[in-house]
Amino acid sequence: MLSSHQLLAKGHYTLKNIRLETGFEYENEEVIGTHTDLFCIEIDNGKIKAIRAHDPKEEAIDMKGRLMLPAFKDMHIHIDKTLFGLPWQALSPKRKTVADMIAYEQEIIPDLLKTSTARAEQLIGLLQSYGTTYARTHFNVDPTSGLQSFEHLLRALEHKQESFKAELVAFPQHGLYYTDSVPLMKEVAMYDQVDFIGGLDPFSIDGSVEKPLEFTVQLALDHGKGIDIHLHEAGPSGVQAIQYLMDKAIENPQLQGKTFISHAFALAHLNTKEVEEIAEKLAFAQVGIASSVPFKGRPLPIPELKKRGVHVLIGNDNVQDYWSTFGTGNMLQKANLIAELYGYATEFQLSRTLQFAIQDRLPLDDEGKQQWPRIHDDAQFVFINATCSAEAVSRMSTVHAFMHNGNLFVTY
Repeated sequence: MLSSHQLLAKGHYTLKNIRLETGFEYENEEVIGTHTDLFCIEIDNGKIKAIRAHDPKEEAIDMKGRLMLPAFKDMHIHIDKTLFGLPWQALSPKRKTVADMIAYEQEIIPDLLKTSTARAEQLIGLLQSYGTTYARTHFNVDPTSGLQSFEHLLRALEHKQESFKAELVAFPQHGLYYTDSVPLMKEVAMYDQVDFIGGLDPFSIDGSVEKPLEFTVQLALDHGKGIDIHLHEAGPSGVQAIQYLMDKAIENPQLQGKTFISHAFALAHLNTKEVEEIAEKLAFAQVGIASSVPFKGRPLPIPELKKRGVHVLIGNDNVQDYWSTFGTGNMLQKANLIAELYGYATEFQLSRTLQFAIQDRLPLDDEGKQQWPRIHDDAQFVFINATCSAEAVSRMSTVHAFMHNGNLFVTY
């Protein structure tokens, strides 16, 4: 089903009958519920101008008691290449390796590029129907695509600029040296719209851990970009790549907080002590992990990473494409999966798990004090049919409306 939305208000206006979380309900020092109350919020020039108690008589847009939360962010997705908007297609059993998939992409990309802008917009519409207004999206840079995936994605984002924003990762999906993608990566790195330099399994695709990563790191340094590497390798080469990127971030402070390892499956195969050591180094180097929360095989040690201060980003990765058919586009579903996978079942734990969907301040801090929203905050919200964050995560509650830069849209 293709989803859409309609602009309801922009500029200066007021919303009433908004439900906000105000504190936790306790029993013997245990959180057993979440207190909420109704408010009016005045929006002006993309910011919150005022927050006041609900007045049913106020001339304002009635949100009918729906819960307001920070808008969701998908921090690992491929908007440029999707089958969304095309007839259903399951995966082929013939394509089992990354090399198989690269060969398949080389066949189909020319045809997919003909409609990639329209389908990217449709996929963005799906994300928005689930309350996502911001994404980190990778786009292919390879000899088959050239820079067309980038150009078409930019066009889609321009069409959606009132309601959606993305940061972009230049992704050499076909390898830097496995195919001759180095010149293209050097070219695309010069564009201001590119935020991160990507990479793919340096050892298994390009035959070396250091050579592709050295190129990637230097390209990022030369152009003031971040780094986001796809690392599926689970053996020693995966650990070596993680160590290499941590060392480079420590050597180059400008990369700290801007270097991410996507997937990082090697972490799931380490013992407890090894996880603790590498997590502490990741936190020290300010190297983050981006995950789609795979639930087959060994789970990633996300709780341990978070406990030691590692920045963990979550995203859908694939949404109805030829790599995977299981992505939904729903960040609440990802938070729900994390809660189930790691046993976060209490009111308090479920409310904390919302953080994986919003990548921002939670409405309540760990002590139950309201810390969001505040006057002058950016007007980036989602309005949910739920009574509190914990319910929204547990039930994957439906989204009624979202706001981006003060522009209010109703989903349908």
